[in-house]
Amino acid sequence: MSFKYVAFALGIVLVPFGASLTAAEQGFLEGHLKIIFGMAAQSSDDMPRPQIAPESYAEYPLIVLSEDEKKEVARVTADENGNYRVPLPAGNYVLDIQNRLRKRVRATPQRFTVVSSQIVRVDMNVVIGVGFH
Repeated sequence: MSFKYVAFALGIVLVPFGASLTAAEQGFLEGHLKIIFGMAAQSSDDMPRPQIAPESYAEYPLIVLSEDEKKEVARVTADENGNYRVPLPAGNYVLDIQNRLRKRVRATPQRFTVVSSQIVRVDMNVVIGVGFH
């Protein structure tokens, strides 16, 4: 058996092992995006509030930033129910709304830590509308 065939056979064995090692080193961020109209955030009565259309979630993509908030690591859009999930390498991150300041929405960036093979849940509330000019 030549060296070329042995190296090829080892490569076939090692490649799947390497892929499983990488998969084990990452975890997941999941959560729910809640869009709140400005009036609803300021009011305490039981008045009915406008419903969020499923396509509205696409208007507020979430970004995952490095711990120092200087580098975008991932971007995710919530589904029609406001839920999101994204795989990330283990580490410390910040979840924010893309273009939050330019869109004039209120949202508090959320710090979180991803642990290998685990799910971290971080929900995000976005306040839009009245009084944010």
